[in-house]
Amino acid sequence: MTRIFAIANQKGGVGKTTTAVNLAASLSLSGKRVLLIDLDPQGNSTTACGLDKHGIRFTTNELLLGEQDVLTCIHPSQGGDYAVIPANGELTTAEVRLVSKIGREMVLRLALQQISGRYDIVLIDCPPALNILTVNALVAAEDVIVPMQCEYFALEGLSALMETIGQVRQAVNPQLAIFGVLRTMYDGRNRLSQEVSQQLEAHFGATLFNTIIPRNVRLAEAPSHGLSVIAYDPSSSGAQAYLELAQEMMQRMMSAPA
Repeated sequence: MTRIFAIANQKGGVGKTTTAVNLAASLSLSGKRVLLIDLDPQGNSTTACGLDKHGIRFTTNELLLGEQDVLTCIHPSQGGDYAVIPANGELTTAEVRLVSKIGREMVLRLALQQISGRYDIVLIDCPPALNILTVNALVAAEDVIVPMQCEYFALEGLSALMETIGQVRQAVNPQLAIFGVLRTMYDGRNRLSQEVSQQLEAHFGATLFNTIIPRNVRLAEAPSHGLSVIAYDPSSSGAQAYLELAQEMMQRMMSAPA
């Protein structure tokens, strides 16, 4: 059975793309069949997977507009044993055209039915906004992973995401739930990081992943090489953290199956 995860937070720069790409690489290394869907017009996940977002054909834009089926839009990643549906700036076209479409929030969910069972895990990298693209991801997914930066204002705006999740659950997707909240960009030497981490522990409790993603220069360098940090520097602290996160994620899935 395919398990679909939306990686969402309307705040930018919190590690959504870093998490999407490195979780995909880590889970595939553990033997899972993984598909990563780039649903952000910036196309950063696409670039980090070693694909040319400017030259590639058949992306999430064509998928959402119904111009291509999902199998045509799937590409192999470079330097990792997982698949990608890429994105680029053309995705803004789909975003605009979906606004006037009947059943617009169901488009991705319906498109993914064709690959049910083909992959163990689908990860959707959402844009930093609560727009129709993010809503499509939340309707298609069973679970939400929320990366949260261990810096000031970490909790700011989170209520809007929670409200959107609640509305989607009530209207069309009653199974939708927060699978885990992930602390990112953590610097243990920084008192503020420690304080924010404690705030998140108090606020989210058991929903918070035990794994913490550190600030790590290798994590920042890897995308420029079109690689996950797992492929770029597997011994780095960033790579080790995402490998640990993948294990924790699989343990949660086994203990609480969808």
